[in-house]
Amino acid sequence: MSDEDYDFEYEDDDDEPNADAYIENKYYNAKAIKAENPEEAIQELQDILEAETEMSEWGFKALKQQTKIHFHRGQHERALKTYRMLLKYTKSTVTRNYTEKTVNSILDYVSSSGAELSVVEEFYNATNEMLAASQSDRLNMKIKLKLAKLWLSRKEWSRLTQILRELRSGKYLNENEDGQSKGTLMLELLALEVQMYQETNNMKMVKAAMAIRNAIPHPRTMGTIRESGGKMHMAESRLVETYADNWEAAQVEFFQAFRNYDEAGSELRIKVLKYLVLAHMLTGNDVNPFDSQETKPYREDPNIIAMTSLVNAYQQRDVLGAEKIVRENASTLTDDDFICKFITDVLNELRVQYLIDVVRPYKSIRLTTLANLLHVSYEQMQSLVLMLILDGRMQGHIDDVNQTLQLDQTQDRLPHRHARAMHKWSGQLFELALAIRSKQSVWR
Repeated sequence: MSDEDYDFEYEDDDDEPNADAYIENKYYNAKAIKAENPEEAIQELQDILEAETEMSEWGFKALKQQTKIHFHRGQHERALKTYRMLLKYTKSTVTRNYTEKTVNSILDYVSSSGAELSVVEEFYNATNEMLAASQSDRLNMKIKLKLAKLWLSRKEWSRLTQILRELRSGKYLNENEDGQSKGTLMLELLALEVQMYQETNNMKMVKAAMAIRNAIPHPRTMGTIRESGGKMHMAESRLVETYADNWEAAQVEFFQAFRNYDEAGSELRIKVLKYLVLAHMLTGNDVNPFDSQETKPYREDPNIIAMTSLVNAYQQRDVLGAEKIVRENASTLTDDDFICKFITDVLNELRVQYLIDVVRPYKSIRLTTLANLLHVSYEQMQSLVLMLILDGRMQGHIDDVNQTLQLDQTQDRLPHRHARAMHKWSGQLFELALAIRSKQSVWR
């Protein structure tokens, strides 16, 4: 954890004109020296606490700084002790908003610190004890959601299931909450739930995330749900015969997820943009996915450039070039488990497109010639051609005696340039469908 992460930039430490100058100087001096001389800073903050005749906001701030300093130094027990003291101030000394901001910032820091799970749990347990006494439903719900996200990141499925059940009970919702607020909470919970089912390969439950309409969720929440929907369609593409429809459905979901993440300003937009490009190539569509208004600004992004190159290789039917791009960009492609799972399908689809283009002008061509072009064995080429014939993507038959592919000349095949034009036209129709679906989702 860096020093920059350790110093919360967004906390509100405004001057108070009526504060005692001694306490004020002690506090800001401690903040100034805490990085270079943490022990002296702790003592300065302790002086503030000892000078208090009753709980004050300066004492609250002093305990907040002590908690951060102790935890940053790995002194978790001392940090927990000062945190418990700080929580006592939240009952009457500081405002609910300042309490919420401070508690959230400390828990965020503790959760992302890489500390032992038992340590993190102690901080949450201390917070829950305070919330039980204060009966602050809104803050309680937010802390429970934060804890659920922690269990998700740590893959603690039984604990996550338990807390989701608790949140679904509605015990933390005020009776006066409108249906929209409740719907929004349900979407938050669904976003967590579908991620859990995604991780545990239970695609059946992912579909439930698309059902709720009575809510105005945060765009990041909808981004999570849409991303999970796209992954679901990708997984199903291997299980059903209408695999092409699933690639296109996945592309639609990833496109919506990208827009949601982009609206939320989330860096997850880069990851899901890679998934969008992946699904796009699997549809066999020749329209460049980076030509749209939303994706064009990211064409030259360092984390996307490998996918841009892969799309270019795909459109040029450069099989060997695509394989090289995948090999040389493992850090941004195959290091992602989801991309790694489907990148082979992309390369296979590229080989198929290349092969269809190559054989188009021929009546007969040797399988060994095709195998040499793709740098695969004769047996692999024979299997690939047979698959294309059975799928109806190539009309002809294999002459085993002469080891050739005999193409059916009675088929009504379009000239190459006309086929390309039809393919481009279908791609434009798909982009129009994307725009229409996007507008429909806004009015739902």
